[in-house]
Parts: sequence; C-alpha cells; structure tokens
Amino acid sequence: MRFTGILAVCGLVAGCAQPPADTEAAPLSRSEGRPAELVEPNTRDVNCMAEAIYFEARGTGAEGTRAVGHVIQNRAESDEFPDTVCAVIDDKCQFSYRCDGVPEELSHDEARARALKTAQQVLSGAPDITNGALFFHSAGIEPGWFSTRKRVGKFGGNIFYR
Repeated sequence: MRFTGILAVCGLVAGCAQPPADTEAAPLSRSEGRPAELVEPNTRDVNCMAEAIYFEARGTGAEGTRAVGHVIQNRAESDEFPDTVCAVIDDKCQFSYRCDGVPEELSHDEARARALKTAQQVLSGAPDITNGALFFHSAGIEPGWFSTRKRVGKFGGNIFYR
C-alpha cells in the first residue's frame, strides 16, 4: 500500500511537470462570465491544479481549497494569463511554492486526495465561489499592490481579488 502511495505522488508531480506524449493540456474557455465547458477534465490539468491546491491551500478547508482552484481556472480563462491550468501554475513565480527552492513532495496522503478531488470538481464545472477572482494572498499579510484590486472575499484564511 505504501509503495502504491509513493507511485501516486510521483505520478501527480510528474503529471504536472511534463505531459504524457499522447495528452495535450486543453485550453479552458475564455468566454466572459461563463465557466469553462469541461465535462471530463484532462488528467494533466487535474494533476497540476491538485499540486497547487495542495501547496497553496492545504490547511484552508474545503472552501479555501475550492477558492484557490477557481483562481487557477479563472486565470486560465483570462486573457491576462496563460491559457492552460499547468501554464498558469508554471507562470513566473505566481505561486510561491514553485519558487521557494523546496522540492515538491506531496507527502500527506489525505491532503493529496482532497486536493485531487477538489481539482476534479473545479475543472468539472463546480460553481465559482470567488466570483472571478484572479489573485489571493494570506489574510495574515498585507501586500500593498492588492489595494488596487477589487476584493471579492475571504475563503479559508486567504483574501481573494479580481
């Protein structure tokens, strides 16, 4: 059982880092005000989003993880950001865990499973609780540049903006 869990972690991290030869990351719909029309999300997008949810929102509860997932999806649908989930996550240092120099190890089985479930739900069309948020930060800090953005709410210990 432990070996299977290790393989799943390796597959999840590898799935975000590089697509399988026969799987392309599907661009999300860029339709204004409409969720992406994905019935069955592609595996690479799910894996990339789950990784980001795991590291950016692991301790924020169900609402907090959904909100972070929607920020990723909203960015992929926005003309301001790359057009796939994985490209959004790989974009510069937009997500702190990608630039902290610490190896990405999804070592908590339950948190990894919750992140995967949340990513699948968000990419399958779950309602956007953030109303289109594109940015978020921990409620414990006050980065000055967010004051120029419209605040849309606080979910799971993070503050979200458009």
